[in-house]
Amino acid sequence: MFKRSPFPIPYGWFQVSWSHDLKVGDVKPALQFGRHLTIWRDNDGVAHVSDAFCPHLGAHFGHGGSVAGNELVCPFHGWRFDCEGKNTLIPYSDRINNKACVPQYPTIERNGLIMAWYHPRSVEPEWEIPEIPEFNDTENFTPIVTREYPVQAPWQEVAENGVDAAHFRYVHNTEQLPELQGYESDGPMSHMRSAQKFPTPRGVVEGRIDHDSWGPGFSFIKFSGIVDTYLMGCNTPIDDKSCIVRFTFTVRKLGDDAINSTVGDAFVDEIDRQVFEDKPIWENKAHIITPALATTDGPFMKFRKWASQFYYEGIDTSAPRYEPEDVYPSYDPERKSTASKRLGSDPFAEA
Repeated sequence: MFKRSPFPIPYGWFQVSWSHDLKVGDVKPALQFGRHLTIWRDNDGVAHVSDAFCPHLGAHFGHGGSVAGNELVCPFHGWRFDCEGKNTLIPYSDRINNKACVPQYPTIERNGLIMAWYHPRSVEPEWEIPEIPEFNDTENFTPIVTREYPVQAPWQEVAENGVDAAHFRYVHNTEQLPELQGYESDGPMSHMRSAQKFPTPRGVVEGRIDHDSWGPGFSFIKFSGIVDTYLMGCNTPIDDKSCIVRFTFTVRKLGDDAINSTVGDAFVDEIDRQVFEDKPIWENKAHIITPALATTDGPFMKFRKWASQFYYEGIDTSAPRYEPEDVYPSYDPERKSTASKRLGSDPFAEA
């Protein structure tokens, strides 16, 4: 049996939460990029991402921990740590422990997202995540809509969908396929431009899709044609075999709340449908190191070359292919129609 994945966990900026999900004083557990984490917000409103375990006796801050002022408090013995991870108080001792330190992850809060920088060797951030004006302009753009999808497949299996136009016809039954106009990369950034024809009751509308990525964990996609719709796509590895895909949507306001809502809901529902159709393929496919591509396939190898830079440990190419370790359920449109309405729900989970 082959390994599930040739990929280690990539490094970069990854979404760990939405801003609205973390209130002042919240302390929450998370398991992302192969690490147990604690996500917390201090009383000044600043978000932090810390290692999960107290260096004293190993209690998990995310299970019963609290915030005192701008410090993280261990639920086990009340030890306190500041935002740099330094011990500031041991309530039953007149001395602190200068060797007790909680590792911290560089954290930014931008565009309504909380993002943490991960590198297996704790290298400092190598690029920035930009401000996206469309997600910071409530006057001209609708309130955000969010979706979250756990996927039992490595980050790259999901990400390669972005350069695969042909699958839209066979997986999603899409008549009009995106026409690739260009794909290029520059260091941690990649840019893809496509023309897209959108069918409407009044005929076909010419549109386009502009897709920009900053590392493996953050993309900004603009769909224009019928109405300008914007998507931030964040793909965060849980470990080297699974990931969590988070989407954040907004639509340019058309002046009528009912129309805004209708257009936005229709777009999100379509993305929902496509993700739940893609999911069984992502989860059950093998990764083939040297794929037998058609001459008209998308720029898979260009994408793979760009993606390879984010694997500090390198990619394992010792086997010709890497297969799933389990069999995952096929797409069920009836279960999707109810389950996908709940943020973060898995339509294949047992009721």
